[in-house]
Order: sequence, then structure tokens, then C-alpha cells
Amino acid sequence: MKFQKDTSFFTGRVKSIAFAVKGAFKLITTEHSVMAQVSIAIVMTLAGFYFDISKTEWLFQILAIGLVLSIEGLNTAVEKVADFIHPDYHERIGFIKDIAAGAVFFAALTAILIGGIIYVPILFFN
Repeated sequence: MKFQKDTSFFTGRVKSIAFAVKGAFKLITTEHSVMAQVSIAIVMTLAGFYFDISKTEWLFQILAIGLVLSIEGLNTAVEKVADFIHPDYHERIGFIKDIAAGAVFFAALTAILIGGIIYVPILFFN
């Protein structure tokens, strides 16, 4: 199948959105770490409704969830490309994959800190 660039602005954007939704679905349904993170995101969203967090807290929580899922998606893409290029273990590929995983760690740590700032006072000081 030959790739043909869509020259129409509107249909090109619709196709781009369709590809993005398809990719998000693949990410959520095939990657166990993303499944776990989506589950945590659902729990945190329900907690936000239950504890009636403020609009500002919602903004930070949504940003944290989006950050973790986005960086995890990029990490998965890096891992898949690296495995495609060099399926066997290679020290340099391992180094690259470790760096990508480190980016996820930073995003997750940031999300945990944001969640702590929002929910620790609610749970322990109210």
C-alpha cells in the first residue's frame, strides 16, 4: 500500500485524529504499564470527584495524568523502535531504553508529588 499525503486541511486533520485515537487505544490495550497508569488515573479522577477538589487542583491533576501517559507513550515508542532496529540485547540500545524509562520515572514522581500535595491535606488534616 502506497502512502498518499492528504492535501485537504480538514480531511487531513480528521485522519490525524483517527490515527492518534487508534494509537492511544493500542497503547492502553497492549502495554501493561499503561494499563496500570490508566487504572491509577481513573482512581485519582474518582477521588477528585469524591473529595470535591478545587478547579486549580483539577488542572494540576489532569496535567499530571496527561504528563505520565504522554511520556509513557513516548517511552513505549522508543522501546519499540529500538527493539525493531536491534532485537538482540545491545549495551547502547539498553542505555537508550533506560534513559527513556528514566523520563517516565520523572513524570511519575512529579504526578505522585502533585497527588500528595492535593490529597495529603484532605486525608490527614481535615
